[in-house]
Amino acid sequence: MTTGALPLPIADNAKPVPAIAGIDHLLIGVRDLEHAARQWRRLGFQLTPRGRHIGWGTANYCIMFEADYLELLGIVDPAQFTNNLDRFLDTREGLMGLAFATGDTASCAADLRRAGFQVEPPRQLKRVLELPEGEVLPEFGLVMLPPAATPGVAAFICQHLTPGLVRRPEWLHHANRARGIVSLTVVVDNPADTAFDWLPLFGADAVQTANKVTVIDTGHGHIRFTTADGLAQLYPALEPLPSFPTPWIAAMKIAVADKARCRDHLRFENVLTIKTGKGCLVPPEEANGVIIEFVEE
Repeated sequence: MTTGALPLPIADNAKPVPAIAGIDHLLIGVRDLEHAARQWRRLGFQLTPRGRHIGWGTANYCIMFEADYLELLGIVDPAQFTNNLDRFLDTREGLMGLAFATGDTASCAADLRRAGFQVEPPRQLKRVLELPEGEVLPEFGLVMLPPAATPGVAAFICQHLTPGLVRRPEWLHHANRARGIVSLTVVVDNPADTAFDWLPLFGADAVQTANKVTVIDTGHGHIRFTTADGLAQLYPALEPLPSFPTPWIAAMKIAVADKARCRDHLRFENVLTIKTGKGCLVPPEEANGVIIEFVEE
């Protein structure tokens, strides 16, 4: 949390939805999936084999950590359903949304209804994962959140029904020493007002504000809301910063086990980086439109 952050002046009776267990993964939309896979390997990430969503025109590569992960998402058959990925990519590449974790979609949906949200019954999704020994079918339970529940961020809730198929030990070791997601940063017009609308999900105690940034603690990972001016203050060494109509997700912070080894890898791969006290910054042109802040914490 930001040093010196103060609680947001809001009612203290907002309680979190107990079945939501923080951030499960972030989605990164890319126009050329295979090219993006090569680029993120260059950044030092170990990628899973390619996955393909059954009945959809989208495929992915995942970057797995012990408790969360990143999903590179691209279109491989534009004639099929793309879940609006095509519309997103018409404007830009980059961070396009997130999934929250739950251990039980049925309980989560019930908790959301008690909190006043209109949600449909949980659904299931399968994808084909192309392993060297043959294809397997990881399964997921999903609860779709209404847009009003998470203003500024497209989000849903995910339960892993076959976790052993998507999180193998050999996929957790990254050359850049990445360990997991710390936060993502969202550019909005009014950070405090935007965060206020998230209170039914995470409760009043999860929200703090300071220095043009309002932060939500999801229980696992933080969501930082800031303005365009605030983004420039967070990343003054990145010039020029990209600019898109608000809201848009600009950056993510990734924890690393060893900042020096992270910098060494990126330097060896000729990745443009900017050294910081806790690690380094990778500008968006090196990472499909995503500002990556690597930090040793």
